[in-house]
Amino acid sequence: MQEIPINTYSSPTVILDLIYRLKVKDVMYKDLVCASMNSSLREIQHLMKKEKITGVPIVQGKRLIGLVSMDDIIQALDKGYIEEPCKAYMSRNIIVLEDDMPISFAINYFDKFSFHRFPVLNKKKELVGMITSRDISATLLVEINREMEILEKSQASNRPTQPNNINGEVHSYNIIKHDFENAGYASTQIKKKLKNGGVATPIIRRAAIASYEMEMNIVVHSNGGQLIATYTPDKVVISAQDRGPGIKDLEKALTPGWSTANDWIRSLGFGAGMGLPNVKNVSDDFSIESSTKGTTVTCTINLQKKDEEK
Repeated sequence: MQEIPINTYSSPTVILDLIYRLKVKDVMYKDLVCASMNSSLREIQHLMKKEKITGVPIVQGKRLIGLVSMDDIIQALDKGYIEEPCKAYMSRNIIVLEDDMPISFAINYFDKFSFHRFPVLNKKKELVGMITSRDISATLLVEINREMEILEKSQASNRPTQPNNINGEVHSYNIIKHDFENAGYASTQIKKKLKNGGVATPIIRRAAIASYEMEMNIVVHSNGGQLIATYTPDKVVISAQDRGPGIKDLEKALTPGWSTANDWIRSLGFGAGMGLPNVKNVSDDFSIESSTKGTTVTCTINLQKKDEEK
């Protein structure tokens, strides 16, 4: 499997911005090669050879009902049932992505599972694409080149640096439970605000990490809430306030690797138990309070560089 040499913690800011902004549907390939459950494994073998692929989704109409991999074909050849219909031998327990998820979800999938590709479904649960690690890397490369061209044109114009205009503003964003389509919007807006205010790149990176992790915690683990950013000339205070169900053990919640995520959340590539520890790690000041009525996480990022950031 081709590994994706990026993550949501240590990657450069331009890459963080892209993996927060781009959706799976922006990266996946849509020209699908499919088969039906009555197709023989021999037919699928020939299809794989012709199309130079190592996996074929099995569909009924637009619904994904299974997947046949190269391993399935090899086993069928070894055991002598290559001429039989695939329906008795295809994989039915399939891990999928949704097309409106941020590509950070897909990156988590490839880190978590040893698969070469994942089927992609839309809101109607119809198969609309497939995604590979190569698709992600190729798209990021194209987008990074585009960003660099924009940056070069901006520098060539010799425009003066925009003065720091971060002073006394409060921006609030409503976050809806399991709203994956808009996940990452609030953190992207916070990053843009700091960038337009002339804040140093290492500080923007820390604020982007903190706000994204806090926003995703609300989306994934809570009943919804708000992300609030308060700007002053010397700091930004980011507060995540949700409506429950609360965290029973705050000490464990701040321990790397500890998580209460259910199986569905884990299947989405979440539940690694690094969200709150990441927020605390990048914060200059951090606090958390929780009850059954809700949890409030507050993170302060100073806008002056630390010694190691200079």
